Amino acid sequence: MQFSESWLRTLIDPPLTSEALAHALTMAGLEVEEIQPVAPQSSGVVVAKVLEVAKHPNADRLNVCQVDAGTGEILNIVCGAPNVSPGIKVPCALPGALLPAPEDGGAPFQIKVGKLRGVESHGMLCSARELKLSEDHAGLMLLSDDAPIGQDVRKYLDLDDTLFTVKLTPNKADCLSLLGIAREVQAITGATNHGVPVTPVQATIADTFPVRISDPSGCGRFAGRVIRGVNAKAATPDWMVARLERAGQRSISALVDITNYVMLELGQPLHVYDLNKLQSGIDVRFGQPGETLKLLNDQTIELDSTTLAITDASGPIGLAGMMGGNSTKAELDTEDIFLESAFFFPAAIQGRARRFNLSSDASHRFERGVDFAGNVVALERATRLVIDICGGQPGPVSDLVAQLPVRNPVRLRVSRAARILGVPVTAAEVREIFARLGLPCEQIDADVFEVTPPSYRFDLEIEEDLIEEVARIHGFERIPSKPPVAANAMRRTDEARRPLHPLRHELAGRGYQETVNFSFVDAEWERDFAANEAPIKLINPIASHLAVMRSTLIGGLLQAVRYNLNRKASRVRVFEIGRVYHRDRAVETGPLSVQGIRQPLTVGALAYGPVLDEQWGAPTRLVDYFDVKGDLEALLAPAAARFVADAHPGLHPGRSARIEIDGRSVGWIGELHPRWLQKYEFPHAPVLFEIEAEALFQRAIPVYEDISKFPPVVRDVAVVVSQTQPAQALLDEMRSCARSEQVCVDVQSIVLFDEFRPKAGMSGGLSVEEKSLAFRVTLQNAMGTLQDESVDRAIAALIDRVTSVFGARLRA
Repeated sequence: MQFSESWLRTLIDPPLTSEALAHALTMAGLEVEEIQPVAPQSSGVVVAKVLEVAKHPNADRLNVCQVDAGTGEILNIVCGAPNVSPGIKVPCALPGALLPAPEDGGAPFQIKVGKLRGVESHGMLCSARELKLSEDHAGLMLLSDDAPIGQDVRKYLDLDDTLFTVKLTPNKADCLSLLGIAREVQAITGATNHGVPVTPVQATIADTFPVRISDPSGCGRFAGRVIRGVNAKAATPDWMVARLERAGQRSISALVDITNYVMLELGQPLHVYDLNKLQSGIDVRFGQPGETLKLLNDQTIELDSTTLAITDASGPIGLAGMMGGNSTKAELDTEDIFLESAFFFPAAIQGRARRFNLSSDASHRFERGVDFAGNVVALERATRLVIDICGGQPGPVSDLVAQLPVRNPVRLRVSRAARILGVPVTAAEVREIFARLGLPCEQIDADVFEVTPPSYRFDLEIEEDLIEEVARIHGFERIPSKPPVAANAMRRTDEARRPLHPLRHELAGRGYQETVNFSFVDAEWERDFAANEAPIKLINPIASHLAVMRSTLIGGLLQAVRYNLNRKASRVRVFEIGRVYHRDRAVETGPLSVQGIRQPLTVGALAYGPVLDEQWGAPTRLVDYFDVKGDLEALLAPAAARFVADAHPGLHPGRSARIEIDGRSVGWIGELHPRWLQKYEFPHAPVLFEIEAEALFQRAIPVYEDISKFPPVVRDVAVVVSQTQPAQALLDEMRSCARSEQVCVDVQSIVLFDEFRPKAGMSGGLSVEEKSLAFRVTLQNAMGTLQDESVDRAIAALIDRVTSVFGARLRA
C-alpha cells in the first residue's frame, strides 16, 4: 500500500513528524517499508507565465520568450521546448536556482544568467524531467491556468510531500485504503479522524437499471446507479492525478481515475459500465461450462461453475471482483454510465485471479474482504466526483442486499491476554484499546469482553486475534524482552539411540546428497509407486498435480534424479528424510498427531548411474542392488537386517526385497520396476531403498567380552539342498541350533561362503534341481583349547538339524 502523507493528513493530522508517524505505524504492526520524498530537493523554481514568443535570430530551434515570473519585471529567457507558446504557465528556474542533482551523482545544477547564441537568458523554463518529477522531457511541464504566478513550485505542486510504502500482512485488508490507515493512526495516536466527506447526491432523473443476484453465496450485495449525460473526455483534476500517481496509479481517463481514487480512499472497488452497451439487466451468477469472456486487458478466458461472473442477456460481461469485460467498458465517447459498487464474498474470489493469471487491485481487496457496509457510501462518493468532474444527471441508488456475512461475537479473557503477552493488562486498558480501535464490545464480567467485529474487520475471528489487537495498540516496544527462565539440567546421553543429524552425515559421507521435497505429490505417483488408490487428499492444494499426501518417498527421489538427468548429470546419489502419511484408525489426535493418520519419519535413498566416477583405477559399471544394499547395511550397523525376496508395486519383482529387523518389516530395497522405468523414461534402472527412520535410530550398546587366548577352530560344511531352498533359511536354522543345543555352545559364527549350481553336462554329483551350499563354522572356547570330539559333536548337531528340517544331505 503506497500513499502520500499529505493525502493521509487531509483525513487525520497527528502531531508527529513523517519519521515518527512511520515508526508508530510499524510498531503497531503496519510495517512502513520506506518513506521517501516525492521529489528531490530544488530551490528558486517558481510558477511563470509565458507572455510572448519570438524566434531566436541565430538559431532555428530556439525561441526567445518574454516571461512573467512574479519578480516585478519581465524576464528574457531562451527556450528550445517545442510546446512553448504565449499564455501557458510553466515552472521557471530563476537565476541562482538549484535544480536536482543528476541521478549518477554530482552537485545540484545552478542556473545563471548567460548567453545562448548571442541572446541573454535570465533563467530556464523547465520540463518535468529537469525537476526529476518524471521522465517526460518532450516539452515544458504545463501547469494549470489558475496557478498563481510567482509562487514557489514546490509549494504549488506540494513537492515537499512524503511517500509512505506500507507492507501489509494478508489479514489487514481493512488498511488497503486511506480511510483504513487513518483509523489505525487514530487508534495509535488518539488524533481526530475526520474521515472522507461523503454527502448523498440527490437523484435528478428516475432512471434505474435492473439487477438480480442469482448466487447469494458469491455476491452478498450489489449497489448501482445510472448517471446520464456525462462528459467522459473531461480532464482529471491535477490534484487527483497527483494523488493517484503518488499511490502508484497511472491516470487513464476521468471515469477510471475516479473509481481508482475512491478505491484507494475508501477501499471499495468500483466499476463503470457503458449503459447503452448493457442488455436487459445484470445478473450475478456463477459461470457455465463453455462460456467465454474477453476482459479489459484483451485476455479471453473460459468460465466454469466455480467462477463468479457479472452477466446480462448477452452472457458474461465481467469477472466478479476481478476485472470487467471488454464488451461493456466505458470509453471516451460514453455519455450514459451505470456505476457499480458490490460486495463479493472472499471465498468466491480467492484463487480465481491466480488461476486466470490476473492481478488487479480489485481482486487483491475482495479476496481479503471488503467493508460490506460501505458500498453505498463509496457509490455516493464516486457519484459526487463524477458530477463535479464530468457532469451528468444521476438516478436513484439501487441497493440490492441478498446475503451479508454474519459477524459472530469473539470473546477475550483479560487474564489470558496478560499471560500470552507477558505484561500486566487490566480490563480498563482493554476497554480503552477496543474503544480506540472502534470495536464494539461488551464486558461480560471482570475478566471477559465480547467484541462484535465491524463490517470492515474480516481478521477478527478468534480470541488470539483480539489479543493481537491489544498488543498492537498497547505497543510492541513496551513489551520487554525477557529471556526464558528455566532450571538447567544435564541431559542424559542415550547411547542406544542415534540422533538424526549424524544419520544425514553418514549418508552424505557415502556420496548421497540430501533433497527436500513437498509432502504433497501427484496422485499418479501414489498409484504407480505405492499402489495407493485412495491417498489422503488435500482440501485446498496449491496446484492440481500436488493434490494428495505422499505415502512413499520414491516419487520425490525419482523427480530429483529426472531433474539432474535433464541437466546432463550421469551419476546421481540422493536421499531424503521426511514423513509419509498413511491412514490408521488407531491414531488419536495429540500435540503432534492427527486422528486417523499415521506419520512415520522415513529415510529414502536412491543411486543412479556408474558406481564410481570415471577413473583409471576401476572399470566403469552401473550401480546394482548389492551396492545400495552395502550402503544400507553400513547405516544399520551394528544391527543386522534380513533381506527377504518379496514384491513391491514400485520395484522390480525379481530384484527387490523386504527389509526385516528382529522379525519386523521396516522397509524395502530394490531396482525400479521396469514398467515405471519405461514410463518415466530412465535410461538405466535406479536402485533405491526406503526404511523407517526409527530402525536406523536404534542401536545396541556395545558389551565387553573377554577375548579368548586359545585358538579358534574352523570347519567347512557343504550340504546339498533343492535349488528352490533359500540359503537364509538354512543359516537361520543352524544359528538357532547353535543357540539352543548344549553341544554347540562353542559355535561363534556361521557364514555362507560358497554356492555351487551344476551346469548342463557338469553335474559334480548333483542333479540339475539341486545346489551345494558351503558354510564356514567358527568355534572357540575362552577356557581352553577345543578338542576334536567336542568340535565333531557340534558339527554333527548342525548337520542333523538341517538334514531333518530341510532334507539336506552332506556333500561327498
